Amino acid sequence: MSTITTFDSTVESLLDLLESIQECRTQLPDFQRGWVWDDERIRNLLISVSLSYPIGAVMMLQTGNPNVRFASRPIEGVDNVNQVEPERLILDGQQRLTALFQSLKLKAPVATRDKRDKAIKRFYYIDIDKMLDPNVDREETIVSVPEDRIIRGPGGRVVLDCSDLEKECEAGMLPVNLLFDPAGLLAWQTRYFSDSTKIAERSLKWQKLMTDVFPRFQQYQVPVIMLRKPTPKEAVCQVFENVNTGGVSLTVFELLTATFAAEDFKLRDDWEEKEAKLKRSGEIYNKVLADISSTDFLQAVALLATYNRRKAGDGVAVSCKRRDILQLTLADYQRWADRVTEGFIQAAQFLHEQHVFSARDLPYGTQLIPLAAIFVELGKEAHNVCVRDRIARWYWCGVLGELYGGATETRIARDVVEVVEWIRGGAEPTTVWDAHFAADRLFTLRTRNSAAYKGLHALLMREGARDFLSGVPIDIQTYYGESIDIHHIFPRDYCEKRGIEKAKYDCIMNKTPLSYKTNRMIGRDAPSVYLKKLEERKGVSAAVLDDILQTHVIDVASIRADDFDQFFEKRRLALLAMIERVMGKKVE
Repeated sequence: MSTITTFDSTVESLLDLLESIQECRTQLPDFQRGWVWDDERIRNLLISVSLSYPIGAVMMLQTGNPNVRFASRPIEGVDNVNQVEPERLILDGQQRLTALFQSLKLKAPVATRDKRDKAIKRFYYIDIDKMLDPNVDREETIVSVPEDRIIRGPGGRVVLDCSDLEKECEAGMLPVNLLFDPAGLLAWQTRYFSDSTKIAERSLKWQKLMTDVFPRFQQYQVPVIMLRKPTPKEAVCQVFENVNTGGVSLTVFELLTATFAAEDFKLRDDWEEKEAKLKRSGEIYNKVLADISSTDFLQAVALLATYNRRKAGDGVAVSCKRRDILQLTLADYQRWADRVTEGFIQAAQFLHEQHVFSARDLPYGTQLIPLAAIFVELGKEAHNVCVRDRIARWYWCGVLGELYGGATETRIARDVVEVVEWIRGGAEPTTVWDAHFAADRLFTLRTRNSAAYKGLHALLMREGARDFLSGVPIDIQTYYGESIDIHHIFPRDYCEKRGIEKAKYDCIMNKTPLSYKTNRMIGRDAPSVYLKKLEERKGVSAAVLDDILQTHVIDVASIRADDFDQFFEKRRLALLAMIERVMGKKVE
Protein backbone atom coordinates (compact mmCIF):
# COMPACT_ATOMS: atom_id res chain seq x y z
CA MET A 1 0.00 0.00 0.00
CA SER A 2 1.54 3.32 -1.06
CA THR A 3 1.92 6.16 1.43
CA ILE A 4 0.35 9.51 0.51
CA THR A 5 2.22 12.56 1.77
CA THR A 6 1.58 16.25 1.30
CA PHE A 7 5.08 17.45 2.18
CA ASP A 8 8.79 16.97 1.52
CA SER A 9 11.69 17.33 3.96
CA THR A 10 15.10 18.50 2.84
CA VAL A 11 17.95 20.81 3.84
CA GLU A 12 18.99 24.07 2.25
CA SER A 13 22.08 26.15 2.79
CA LEU A 14 21.54 29.27 4.86
CA LEU A 15 23.12 31.33 2.06
CA ASP A 16 20.69 30.01 -0.58
CA LEU A 17 17.79 30.54 1.77
CA LEU A 18 18.74 34.15 2.50
CA GLU A 19 19.32 34.88 -1.17
CA SER A 20 15.89 33.50 -2.10
CA ILE A 21 14.44 35.84 0.53
CA GLN A 22 16.38 38.78 -0.87
CA GLU A 23 15.17 37.99 -4.40
CA CYS A 24 11.58 37.65 -3.09
CA ARG A 25 11.31 34.07 -4.27
CA THR A 26 10.58 33.28 -0.61
CA GLN A 27 8.04 35.52 1.08
CA LEU A 28 5.55 35.58 3.95
CA PRO A 29 1.81 35.00 3.70
CA ASP A 30 0.24 38.33 4.57
CA PHE A 31 -1.61 36.84 7.55
CA GLN A 32 1.72 36.44 9.36
CA ARG A 33 2.12 39.01 12.10
CA GLY A 34 5.06 41.39 12.17
CA TRP A 35 8.56 40.60 13.28
CA VAL A 36 8.95 40.79 17.07
CA TRP A 37 12.31 39.30 18.09
CA ASP A 38 14.43 41.17 20.63
CA ASP A 39 18.16 41.86 20.59
CA GLU A 40 19.06 39.00 22.96
CA ARG A 41 17.28 36.37 20.87
CA ILE A 42 18.98 37.59 17.68
CA ARG A 43 22.39 37.40 19.33
CA ASN A 44 21.70 33.91 20.66
CA LEU A 45 20.55 32.77 17.21
CA LEU A 46 23.82 33.99 15.65
CA ILE A 47 25.78 32.22 18.39
CA SER A 48 23.93 28.96 17.60
CA VAL A 49 24.84 29.24 13.92
CA SER A 50 28.48 30.01 14.81
CA LEU A 51 28.57 26.74 16.73
CA SER A 52 26.74 24.78 14.00
CA TYR A 53 23.97 24.10 16.51
CA PRO A 54 20.51 23.37 15.09
CA ILE A 55 18.08 26.28 15.03
CA GLY A 56 15.04 24.20 14.08
CA ALA A 57 13.31 23.46 10.81
CA VAL A 58 11.44 26.04 8.80
CA MET A 59 8.18 25.20 7.08
CA MET A 60 7.26 26.50 3.62
CA LEU A 61 4.22 26.32 1.37
CA GLN A 62 4.75 25.85 -2.35
CA THR A 63 2.70 28.44 -4.24
CA GLY A 64 0.68 27.90 -7.39
CA ASN A 65 -2.44 26.16 -6.11
CA PRO A 66 -5.35 28.30 -7.39
CA ASN A 67 -7.46 27.18 -4.42
CA VAL A 68 -4.85 28.21 -1.85
CA ARG A 69 -4.02 31.78 -2.64
CA PHE A 70 -2.74 34.14 0.03
CA ALA A 71 -1.59 37.69 -0.39
CA SER A 72 2.13 37.77 0.28
CA ARG A 73 4.74 40.23 1.40
CA PRO A 74 8.55 40.15 1.58
CA ILE A 75 10.34 39.62 4.87
CA GLU A 76 10.94 42.89 6.69
CA GLY A 77 14.04 44.61 5.35
CA VAL A 78 13.79 43.25 1.80
CA ASP A 79 13.83 45.88 -0.93
CA ASN A 80 10.98 44.58 -3.10
CA VAL A 81 11.41 46.85 -6.10
CA ASN A 82 10.53 44.28 -8.74
CA GLN A 83 7.34 42.83 -7.13
CA VAL A 84 8.31 39.22 -7.84
CA GLU A 85 5.69 36.49 -7.36
CA PRO A 86 6.97 34.15 -4.65
CA GLU A 87 7.71 30.49 -5.28
CA ARG A 88 7.02 29.63 -1.64
CA LEU A 89 5.66 31.15 1.53
CA ILE A 90 7.06 30.83 5.05
CA LEU A 91 4.58 29.22 7.45
CA ASP A 92 6.97 28.63 10.33
CA GLY A 93 10.36 30.28 10.82
CA GLN A 94 9.53 33.93 10.15
CA GLN A 95 11.25 35.23 13.28
CA ARG A 96 14.43 33.19 12.81
CA LEU A 97 14.73 33.91 9.09
CA THR A 98 14.04 37.63 9.51
CA ALA A 99 16.66 37.86 12.26
CA LEU A 100 19.23 36.04 10.12
CA PHE A 101 18.40 38.00 6.98
CA GLN A 102 18.59 41.42 8.61
CA SER A 103 21.74 40.70 10.60
CA LEU A 104 23.68 38.78 7.92
CA LYS A 105 22.53 40.30 4.61
CA LEU A 106 21.68 43.93 5.28
CA LYS A 107 24.13 46.77 5.71
CA ALA A 108 21.58 48.72 7.75
CA PRO A 109 21.17 48.27 11.51
CA VAL A 110 18.63 45.68 12.65
CA ALA A 111 15.45 47.20 14.10
CA THR A 112 14.79 45.24 17.28
CA ARG A 113 13.89 45.75 20.98
CA ASP A 114 15.75 45.69 24.27
CA LYS A 115 14.85 43.82 27.47
CA ARG A 116 12.41 46.58 28.44
CA ASP A 117 10.72 46.25 25.04
CA LYS A 118 12.06 49.61 23.92
CA ALA A 119 12.71 49.98 20.16
CA ILE A 120 16.43 49.97 19.35
CA LYS A 121 18.69 49.46 16.32
CA ARG A 122 21.70 47.16 16.41
CA PHE A 123 24.66 45.90 14.37
CA TYR A 124 26.19 42.53 15.22
CA TYR A 125 29.92 41.74 15.36
CA ILE A 126 32.18 38.76 15.84
CA ASP A 127 34.75 39.46 18.55
CA ILE A 128 37.64 37.71 16.83
CA ASP A 129 39.82 37.13 19.89
CA LYS A 130 36.97 35.71 21.95
CA MET A 131 35.63 33.62 19.06
CA LEU A 132 39.03 31.92 18.68
CA ASP A 133 39.61 31.39 22.41
CA PRO A 134 38.20 27.99 23.45
CA ASN A 135 38.11 29.09 27.10
CA VAL A 136 35.79 32.04 26.50
CA ASP A 137 32.06 31.58 26.99
CA ARG A 138 30.55 31.49 23.50
CA GLU A 139 27.86 33.98 24.59
CA GLU A 140 30.57 36.65 24.66
CA THR A 141 31.70 36.05 21.07
CA ILE A 142 28.84 37.84 19.27
CA VAL A 143 28.51 41.47 20.27
CA SER A 144 25.47 43.72 19.78
CA VAL A 145 26.46 47.32 19.03
CA PRO A 146 24.20 50.42 18.89
CA GLU A 147 23.29 52.16 15.65
CA ASP A 148 26.24 54.61 15.94
CA ARG A 149 28.51 51.57 16.45
CA ILE A 150 29.78 52.85 19.80
CA ILE A 151 29.23 51.12 23.15
CA ARG A 152 29.37 53.48 26.10
CA GLY A 153 29.72 52.70 29.76
CA PRO A 154 28.93 54.71 32.91
CA GLY A 155 29.30 58.45 32.45
CA GLY A 156 29.34 58.11 28.66
CA ARG A 157 32.80 56.52 28.63
CA VAL A 158 33.51 54.79 25.30
CA VAL A 159 33.92 51.06 25.88
CA LEU A 160 33.98 49.96 22.25
CA ASP A 161 34.23 52.07 19.11
CA CYS A 162 33.41 50.45 15.75
CA SER A 163 32.31 53.64 14.05
CA ASP A 164 34.56 53.14 11.00
CA LEU A 165 36.47 50.35 9.27
CA GLU A 166 39.81 51.23 10.82
CA LYS A 167 38.38 51.16 14.34
CA GLU A 168 36.64 47.85 13.67
CA CYS A 169 39.93 46.29 12.60
CA GLU A 170 41.79 47.79 15.54
CA ALA A 171 39.23 46.35 17.97
CA GLY A 172 39.16 43.00 16.17
CA MET A 173 35.40 43.29 15.61
CA LEU A 174 34.22 41.74 12.33
CA PRO A 175 30.67 42.69 11.16
CA VAL A 176 28.58 39.55 10.66
CA ASN A 177 26.94 41.20 7.64
CA LEU A 178 30.21 40.66 5.72
CA LEU A 179 30.17 36.87 6.06
CA PHE A 180 28.06 36.45 2.90
CA ASP A 181 29.60 39.47 1.11
CA PRO A 182 32.91 38.34 -0.52
CA ALA A 183 33.87 41.82 -1.76
CA GLY A 184 33.10 43.46 1.58
CA LEU A 185 34.91 40.73 3.50
CA LEU A 186 37.99 41.12 1.26
CA ALA A 187 38.03 44.89 1.82
CA TRP A 188 37.83 44.36 5.57
CA GLN A 189 40.60 41.74 5.47
CA THR A 190 42.82 44.08 3.47
CA ARG A 191 42.45 46.82 6.07
CA TYR A 192 42.91 44.28 8.90
CA PHE A 193 46.30 43.30 7.44
CA SER A 194 47.39 46.89 6.75
CA ASP A 195 49.17 47.23 10.11
CA SER A 196 52.55 45.69 9.29
CA THR A 197 53.45 45.33 12.99
CA LYS A 198 50.56 42.90 13.54
CA ILE A 199 50.38 41.13 10.20
CA ALA A 200 51.82 37.82 11.41
CA GLU A 201 49.52 37.66 14.43
CA ARG A 202 46.48 38.66 12.40
CA SER A 203 47.26 36.26 9.54
CA LEU A 204 47.20 33.39 12.01
CA LYS A 205 43.87 34.56 13.42
CA TRP A 206 42.44 34.99 9.94
CA GLN A 207 43.48 31.50 8.96
CA LYS A 208 41.65 30.12 12.00
CA LEU A 209 38.57 32.18 11.10
CA MET A 210 38.62 30.78 7.58
CA THR A 211 38.90 27.18 8.73
CA ASP A 212 36.89 27.16 11.97
CA VAL A 213 34.37 30.03 11.89
CA PHE A 214 33.42 31.25 8.41
CA PRO A 215 32.42 27.77 7.14
CA ARG A 216 30.03 27.38 10.06
CA PHE A 217 28.02 30.28 8.64
CA GLN A 218 28.69 29.85 4.93
CA GLN A 219 27.95 26.10 4.89
CA TYR A 220 25.22 26.09 7.51
CA GLN A 221 22.28 23.86 6.51
CA VAL A 222 18.70 24.61 7.51
CA PRO A 223 16.08 21.81 7.56
CA VAL A 224 13.16 22.77 5.31
CA ILE A 225 9.73 21.15 5.30
CA MET A 226 7.86 21.99 2.11
CA LEU A 227 4.10 21.64 1.92
CA ARG A 228 3.32 20.63 -1.62
CA LYS A 229 1.13 22.59 -4.00
CA PRO A 230 -1.96 20.31 -3.69
CA THR A 231 -2.24 20.81 0.10
CA PRO A 232 -5.80 22.14 0.78
CA LYS A 233 -6.28 25.55 2.36
CA GLU A 234 -7.78 24.32 5.63
CA ALA A 235 -4.81 21.98 6.07
CA VAL A 236 -2.37 24.85 5.44
CA CYS A 237 -4.12 27.01 8.02
CA GLN A 238 -4.27 24.17 10.52
CA VAL A 239 -0.58 23.45 10.05
CA PHE A 240 0.22 27.11 10.55
CA GLU A 241 -1.82 27.21 13.77
CA ASN A 242 -0.07 24.08 15.06
CA VAL A 243 3.46 25.34 14.42
CA ASN A 244 2.89 29.00 15.26
CA THR A 245 4.88 29.74 18.40
CA GLY A 246 4.36 33.49 18.34
CA GLY A 247 1.94 33.31 21.26
CA VAL A 248 -1.14 34.75 19.54
CA SER A 249 -3.32 32.55 17.38
CA LEU A 250 -4.54 34.02 14.12
CA THR A 251 -8.25 34.43 13.75
CA VAL A 252 -10.15 32.95 10.84
CA PHE A 253 -10.89 36.54 9.82
CA GLU A 254 -7.17 37.29 9.42
CA LEU A 255 -6.63 34.16 7.35
CA LEU A 256 -9.57 34.97 5.08
CA THR A 257 -8.37 38.57 4.80
CA ALA A 258 -5.09 37.26 3.38
CA THR A 259 -6.95 34.98 0.95
CA PHE A 260 -9.16 37.77 -0.39
CA ALA A 261 -6.22 40.15 -0.60
CA ALA A 262 -4.81 37.87 -3.29
CA GLU A 263 -7.86 38.95 -5.35
CA ASP A 264 -7.36 42.64 -4.51
CA PHE A 265 -10.27 42.72 -2.06
CA LYS A 266 -9.73 44.40 1.32
CA LEU A 267 -11.84 42.34 3.69
CA ARG A 268 -10.76 44.32 6.74
CA ASP A 269 -11.93 47.62 5.23
CA ASP A 270 -15.22 46.07 4.17
CA TRP A 271 -15.83 44.59 7.63
CA GLU A 272 -15.00 47.87 9.35
CA GLU A 273 -17.60 49.60 7.20
CA LYS A 274 -20.22 46.98 8.06
CA GLU A 275 -19.25 46.93 11.72
CA ALA A 276 -19.71 50.71 11.88
CA LYS A 277 -23.21 50.30 10.46
CA LEU A 278 -24.10 47.54 12.92
CA LYS A 279 -22.80 49.52 15.89
CA ARG A 280 -23.78 52.98 14.64
CA SER A 281 -24.37 55.41 17.50
CA GLY A 282 -27.97 56.54 17.84
CA GLU A 283 -29.55 53.48 16.23
CA ILE A 284 -31.85 51.53 18.53
CA TYR A 285 -30.15 48.26 17.66
CA ASN A 286 -26.54 49.31 18.25
CA LYS A 287 -26.38 48.32 21.93
CA VAL A 288 -27.52 44.76 21.26
CA LEU A 289 -24.87 44.34 18.56
CA ALA A 290 -22.07 45.98 20.54
CA ASP A 291 -20.12 42.74 20.98
CA ILE A 292 -20.59 41.24 17.53
CA SER A 293 -17.26 40.13 16.07
CA SER A 294 -15.88 39.61 12.59
CA THR A 295 -15.97 35.85 13.21
CA ASP A 296 -19.68 36.00 14.13
CA PHE A 297 -20.30 37.84 10.88
CA LEU A 298 -18.33 35.34 8.78
CA GLN A 299 -20.13 32.44 10.43
CA ALA A 300 -23.45 33.89 9.31
CA VAL A 301 -22.08 34.32 5.78
CA ALA A 302 -20.87 30.69 5.79
CA LEU A 303 -24.28 29.50 7.01
CA LEU A 304 -26.08 31.18 4.14
CA ALA A 305 -23.50 30.19 1.54
CA THR A 306 -23.65 26.50 2.51
CA TYR A 307 -27.43 26.56 3.03
CA ASN A 308 -28.03 27.88 -0.47
CA ARG A 309 -25.53 25.51 -2.01
CA ARG A 310 -27.45 22.68 -0.40
CA LYS A 311 -30.73 24.07 -1.77
CA ALA A 312 -29.16 24.16 -5.22
CA GLY A 313 -28.43 20.44 -4.94
CA ASP A 314 -24.68 20.59 -4.35
CA GLY A 315 -24.96 18.07 -1.52
CA VAL A 316 -22.90 20.27 0.80
CA ALA A 317 -23.67 20.27 4.54
CA VAL A 318 -24.96 23.48 6.10
CA SER A 319 -22.17 24.52 8.43
CA CYS A 320 -20.26 27.47 9.87
CA LYS A 321 -17.18 25.79 11.28
CA ARG A 322 -13.71 27.15 10.76
CA ARG A 323 -13.08 25.10 7.64
CA ASP A 324 -16.34 26.35 6.09
CA ILE A 325 -15.32 29.96 6.63
CA LEU A 326 -11.88 29.30 5.13
CA GLN A 327 -13.55 27.76 2.08
CA LEU A 328 -15.64 30.87 1.41
CA THR A 329 -14.89 32.39 -1.96
CA LEU A 330 -14.83 36.10 -2.56
CA ALA A 331 -18.01 35.64 -4.62
CA ASP A 332 -19.68 33.98 -1.61
CA TYR A 333 -18.75 36.85 0.63
CA GLN A 334 -19.83 39.54 -1.80
CA ARG A 335 -23.14 37.77 -2.42
CA TRP A 336 -24.09 37.53 1.26
CA ALA A 337 -22.23 40.18 3.26
CA ASP A 338 -24.69 43.05 2.75
CA ARG A 339 -27.66 40.78 3.39
CA VAL A 340 -26.04 39.42 6.54
CA THR A 341 -25.56 42.99 7.76
CA GLU A 342 -29.28 43.59 7.37
CA GLY A 343 -29.97 40.20 8.95
CA PHE A 344 -28.12 41.18 12.12
CA ILE A 345 -30.01 44.47 12.23
CA GLN A 346 -33.32 42.63 11.91
CA ALA A 347 -32.20 40.17 14.59
CA ALA A 348 -31.43 43.07 16.92
CA GLN A 349 -34.81 44.66 16.21
CA PHE A 350 -36.48 41.33 16.97
CA LEU A 351 -34.58 41.13 20.25
CA HIS A 352 -35.87 44.59 21.12
CA GLU A 353 -39.36 43.17 20.70
CA GLN A 354 -38.33 40.54 23.25
CA HIS A 355 -37.04 43.35 25.52
CA VAL A 356 -33.37 42.43 25.15
CA PHE A 357 -31.89 45.90 24.82
CA SER A 358 -28.13 45.51 25.27
CA ALA A 359 -25.27 43.08 24.72
CA ARG A 360 -24.91 42.90 28.50
CA ASP A 361 -28.41 41.47 28.77
CA LEU A 362 -28.13 39.23 25.70
CA PRO A 363 -28.47 35.65 27.01
CA TYR A 364 -26.35 34.10 24.23
CA GLY A 365 -24.31 36.09 21.75
CA THR A 366 -23.91 32.91 19.69
CA GLN A 367 -27.68 32.67 19.13
CA LEU A 368 -27.50 35.95 17.23
CA ILE A 369 -25.71 34.15 14.39
CA PRO A 370 -28.49 31.73 13.37
CA LEU A 371 -31.09 34.39 14.17
CA ALA A 372 -29.51 36.76 11.63
CA ALA A 373 -29.23 33.97 9.02
CA ILE A 374 -32.87 32.98 9.57
CA PHE A 375 -34.04 36.54 8.94
CA VAL A 376 -31.95 36.73 5.76
CA GLU A 377 -33.32 33.45 4.45
CA LEU A 378 -36.94 34.27 5.32
CA GLY A 379 -36.80 37.76 3.84
CA LYS A 380 -40.28 39.27 3.71
CA GLU A 381 -41.79 36.12 5.25
CA ALA A 382 -40.42 37.29 8.60
CA HIS A 383 -42.78 40.30 8.58
CA ASN A 384 -45.67 38.20 9.80
CA VAL A 385 -46.93 37.84 13.37
CA CYS A 386 -47.26 34.05 13.18
CA VAL A 387 -43.75 33.69 11.80
CA ARG A 388 -42.30 35.96 14.48
CA ASP A 389 -44.16 34.04 17.18
CA ARG A 390 -42.48 30.82 16.01
CA ILE A 391 -39.09 32.50 15.88
CA ALA A 392 -39.72 33.78 19.42
CA ARG A 393 -40.62 30.30 20.64
CA TRP A 394 -37.45 28.85 19.15
CA TYR A 395 -35.42 31.71 20.62
CA TRP A 396 -36.77 31.31 24.15
CA CYS A 397 -36.41 27.53 24.03
CA GLY A 398 -32.73 28.05 23.21
CA VAL A 399 -32.32 30.57 26.07
CA LEU A 400 -34.33 28.90 28.84
CA GLY A 401 -33.24 25.43 27.77
CA GLU A 402 -29.68 26.81 27.99
CA LEU A 403 -28.76 25.12 24.73
CA TYR A 404 -26.34 27.69 23.31
CA GLY A 405 -23.49 27.39 25.79
CA GLY A 406 -20.14 25.86 24.80
CA ALA A 407 -19.42 24.56 21.29
CA THR A 408 -22.53 25.41 19.28
CA GLU A 409 -21.61 25.28 15.58
CA THR A 410 -23.61 22.09 14.99
CA ARG A 411 -26.73 23.48 16.70
CA ILE A 412 -26.39 26.81 14.91
CA ALA A 413 -26.33 25.13 11.49
CA ARG A 414 -29.15 22.73 12.34
CA ASP A 415 -31.35 25.53 13.68
CA VAL A 416 -31.04 27.62 10.52
CA VAL A 417 -32.29 24.69 8.45
CA GLU A 418 -34.96 23.47 10.86
CA VAL A 419 -36.43 26.83 11.90
CA VAL A 420 -36.86 27.92 8.28
CA GLU A 421 -38.44 24.55 7.37
CA TRP A 422 -40.71 24.71 10.46
CA ILE A 423 -41.98 28.13 9.47
CA ARG A 424 -42.67 26.80 6.00
CA GLY A 425 -44.66 23.84 7.30
CA GLY A 426 -41.98 21.40 8.40
CA ALA A 427 -41.38 19.62 11.68
CA GLU A 428 -40.67 21.26 15.02
CA PRO A 429 -36.95 22.17 15.35
CA THR A 430 -34.66 20.02 17.46
CA THR A 431 -33.90 22.98 19.73
CA VAL A 432 -37.61 23.39 20.54
CA TRP A 433 -37.90 19.65 21.05
CA ASP A 434 -34.73 19.40 23.19
CA ALA A 435 -35.45 22.43 25.38
CA HIS A 436 -36.15 21.52 28.97
CA PHE A 437 -36.52 23.74 32.01
CA ALA A 438 -36.48 22.05 35.40
CA ALA A 439 -38.54 23.85 38.07
CA ASP A 440 -35.68 23.63 40.57
CA ARG A 441 -33.43 25.58 38.18
CA LEU A 442 -35.08 28.80 39.43
CA PHE A 443 -33.36 28.36 42.79
CA THR A 444 -29.90 28.45 41.19
CA LEU A 445 -30.40 31.47 38.92
CA ARG A 446 -28.57 34.19 40.85
CA THR A 447 -26.26 36.09 38.48
CA ARG A 448 -25.83 37.24 34.90
CA ASN A 449 -23.48 34.32 34.33
CA SER A 450 -26.59 32.33 33.47
CA ALA A 451 -28.37 32.81 30.15
CA ALA A 452 -31.68 31.81 31.74
CA TYR A 453 -31.24 34.49 34.43
CA LYS A 454 -30.81 37.19 31.78
CA GLY A 455 -33.66 35.65 29.81
CA LEU A 456 -36.11 35.94 32.72
CA HIS A 457 -35.03 39.54 33.28
CA ALA A 458 -35.99 40.30 29.67
CA LEU A 459 -39.21 38.28 29.87
CA LEU A 460 -40.43 40.21 32.89
CA MET A 461 -39.99 43.43 30.93
CA ARG A 462 -41.62 41.86 27.86
CA GLU A 463 -44.61 40.79 29.94
CA GLY A 464 -45.26 44.42 30.83
CA ALA A 465 -43.34 45.08 34.05
CA ARG A 466 -43.70 48.73 35.10
CA ASP A 467 -41.30 50.62 37.32
CA PHE A 468 -42.53 50.87 40.95
CA LEU A 469 -41.82 54.59 41.16
CA SER A 470 -42.66 55.97 37.71
CA GLY A 471 -45.24 53.35 36.75
CA VAL A 472 -43.88 53.50 33.20
CA PRO A 473 -43.64 50.23 31.23
CA ILE A 474 -40.02 49.29 30.63
CA ASP A 475 -39.30 49.88 26.96
CA ILE A 476 -36.08 50.98 25.27
CA GLN A 477 -36.40 54.62 26.41
CA THR A 478 -37.14 53.66 30.00
CA TYR A 479 -34.41 51.02 30.02
CA TYR A 480 -31.64 53.49 29.26
CA GLY A 481 -33.20 56.69 30.60
CA GLU A 482 -33.97 55.20 34.00
CA SER A 483 -30.92 52.90 34.23
CA ILE A 484 -33.02 49.76 34.52
CA ASP A 485 -31.32 46.77 36.10
CA ILE A 486 -32.33 43.68 38.01
CA HIS A 487 -32.73 44.29 41.78
CA HIS A 488 -33.96 42.59 44.94
CA ILE A 489 -37.65 42.88 45.86
CA PHE A 490 -37.12 41.97 49.52
CA PRO A 491 -33.86 43.90 50.16
CA ARG A 492 -30.76 41.88 50.95
CA ASP A 493 -30.12 43.54 54.32
CA TYR A 494 -33.72 43.00 55.35
CA CYS A 495 -33.47 39.29 54.49
CA GLU A 496 -30.15 38.80 56.27
CA LYS A 497 -31.45 40.39 59.46
CA ARG A 498 -34.43 38.04 59.47
CA GLY A 499 -32.39 34.93 58.82
CA ILE A 500 -33.75 34.26 55.34
CA GLU A 501 -31.28 31.98 53.60
CA LYS A 502 -29.13 33.51 50.87
CA ALA A 503 -30.02 30.72 48.42
CA LYS A 504 -33.59 32.05 48.47
CA TYR A 505 -33.27 35.82 48.76
CA ASP A 506 -30.50 36.04 46.14
CA CYS A 507 -32.17 33.96 43.41
CA ILE A 508 -34.38 35.14 40.54
CA MET A 509 -37.62 34.71 42.54
CA ASN A 510 -36.63 37.72 44.65
CA LYS A 511 -35.40 39.89 41.77
CA THR A 512 -37.07 42.07 39.17
CA PRO A 513 -36.27 44.89 36.72
CA LEU A 514 -36.30 48.28 38.50
CA SER A 515 -34.81 51.71 37.90
CA TYR A 516 -31.80 52.98 39.79
CA LYS A 517 -33.94 55.63 41.53
CA THR A 518 -36.50 53.06 42.66
CA ASN A 519 -33.81 50.76 44.01
CA ARG A 520 -32.27 53.64 45.95
CA MET A 521 -35.65 54.50 47.43
CA ILE A 522 -36.27 50.89 48.44
CA GLY A 523 -33.00 50.86 50.33
CA ARG A 524 -32.96 48.37 53.19
CA ASP A 525 -36.60 48.70 54.15
CA ALA A 526 -39.21 46.00 54.44
CA PRO A 527 -41.53 45.90 51.43
CA SER A 528 -44.45 47.17 53.51
CA VAL A 529 -42.36 50.19 54.52
CA TYR A 530 -41.09 51.15 51.06
CA LEU A 531 -44.51 50.60 49.49
CA LYS A 532 -46.02 52.92 52.08
CA LYS A 533 -43.29 55.44 51.32
CA LEU A 534 -44.23 55.31 47.63
CA GLU A 535 -47.87 55.98 48.50
CA GLU A 536 -47.29 58.77 51.03
CA ARG A 537 -44.26 60.58 49.66
CA LYS A 538 -44.62 59.99 45.93
CA GLY A 539 -48.41 60.12 45.71
CA VAL A 540 -48.83 56.68 44.14
CA SER A 541 -52.24 55.30 45.09
CA ALA A 542 -52.44 51.84 46.67
CA ALA A 543 -54.61 50.57 43.82
CA VAL A 544 -52.17 51.78 41.14
CA LEU A 545 -49.23 50.38 43.07
CA ASP A 546 -50.96 47.01 43.37
CA ASP A 547 -51.47 46.96 39.61
CA ILE A 548 -47.78 47.75 39.10
CA LEU A 549 -46.71 44.95 41.45
CA GLN A 550 -48.80 42.47 39.50
CA THR A 551 -46.99 43.40 36.27
CA HIS A 552 -43.91 41.90 37.97
CA VAL A 553 -45.92 38.75 38.83
CA ILE A 554 -45.65 39.69 42.50
CA ASP A 555 -48.41 38.56 44.87
CA VAL A 556 -49.76 41.79 46.40
CA ALA A 557 -51.06 40.38 49.69
CA SER A 558 -47.87 38.59 50.64
CA ILE A 559 -45.51 41.46 49.82
CA ARG A 560 -47.63 43.97 51.69
CA ALA A 561 -47.59 41.63 54.68
CA ASP A 562 -43.80 41.12 54.42
CA ASP A 563 -44.50 37.40 54.12
CA PHE A 564 -41.37 36.29 52.27
CA ASP A 565 -42.21 32.58 52.12
CA GLN A 566 -45.66 33.09 50.63
CA PHE A 567 -44.36 35.76 48.25
CA PHE A 568 -41.52 33.44 47.20
CA GLU A 569 -43.73 30.43 46.48
CA LYS A 570 -46.37 32.36 44.55
CA ARG A 571 -43.78 34.15 42.45
CA ARG A 572 -42.03 30.85 41.75
CA LEU A 573 -45.27 29.45 40.34
CA ALA A 574 -45.91 32.63 38.35
CA LEU A 575 -42.44 32.58 36.80
CA LEU A 576 -42.83 28.91 35.88
CA ALA A 577 -46.15 29.71 34.19
CA MET A 578 -44.45 32.50 32.22
CA ILE A 579 -41.67 30.11 31.17
CA GLU A 580 -44.23 27.55 30.02
CA ARG A 581 -45.99 30.19 27.89
CA VAL A 582 -42.91 31.31 25.99
CA MET A 583 -41.47 27.80 25.55
CA GLY A 584 -44.84 26.29 24.64
CA LYS A 585 -44.29 23.27 26.86
CA LYS A 586 -44.73 22.13 30.44
CA VAL A 587 -42.07 22.66 33.06
CA GLU A 588 -41.22 19.52 35.00
